[in-house]
Amino acid sequence: MPLSVQIGLLLSVATALASIVGFLYKHRGAVESPDVDWSRPVRSSLVLFRARAYTLGVLIATAGWGFHVGALALAPISLVQATIAGGLVLLTVVADRFFGHHVSRREWIGVALAALGLAFLASTLDGGAGEAHSDYESATLAIFVGATILAAIAVALGHSKGSRAGVLFGTSAGLLWAASDTTIKALSDSLGEDSVAAILINPMALLILLLSLAGLTVSARSLQIGPAVPVIAVTSVAANATTIAAGPIVFSEPLPDDTLALAVRILAFVLVIGAAALTPPPLELEEELA
Repeated sequence: MPLSVQIGLLLSVATALASIVGFLYKHRGAVESPDVDWSRPVRSSLVLFRARAYTLGVLIATAGWGFHVGALALAPISLVQATIAGGLVLLTVVADRFFGHHVSRREWIGVALAALGLAFLASTLDGGAGEAHSDYESATLAIFVGATILAAIAVALGHSKGSRAGVLFGTSAGLLWAASDTTIKALSDSLGEDSVAAILINPMALLILLLSLAGLTVSARSLQIGPAVPVIAVTSVAANATTIAAGPIVFSEPLPDDTLALAVRILAFVLVIGAAALTPPPLELEEELA
């Protein structure tokens, strides 16, 4: 495996850890802040920064975003996102040991399954990790990103209350970030060719900024009304599963030629994402939360 891809995967691990710690701090600050007002989203977002824990969480998450950009520029998007998805296993440990959240047996089982999935994934890296794979067709990119944004809006508009609404908003935020991450990967194709100024004024850069900020606001609301561990897990699942799909769909990332290796790699992705999906415990009945 090329050194650049190895560095990209290490950055992916750093991204996963920073994302989880940032999420947990943002949750701590969000629940102490006034509810997000959808009629004044900008003002509501700024008010959140009055909570020191939320500000710290955003700073940590921003550092993780920087790691993520580097990882996407160096390694295939599906491997980057699978590694980050597998890094979700750190959520149970960090939330339980350092933030005082109860972690169920169901969530610890998710840790074991994700570890197994990553082991399988590692055995198939040589089959498709030889380069960053950032080539794409503009029409395909536009359709994929547009469909993801529409799905995020539809999920956010889903009718639900309480913790279920928190999970829906978390899913919506994950989809918005998936659209942003896919666009980041496409824009990384300009690195080394265009100047920094040219990249910053690229329309895709503005789209990335808008999607990132929208995801931040929607995620803040999800953390205010939903339990931390399930909401964070679902947000991660939505973001990573969608972005992994962008690898072969948008960027034509190759799959292993050998049938067995292909089957193992597919099983690896299923285990990693399945383990992440297993992390949220069954939602409580709304009357129990009243």
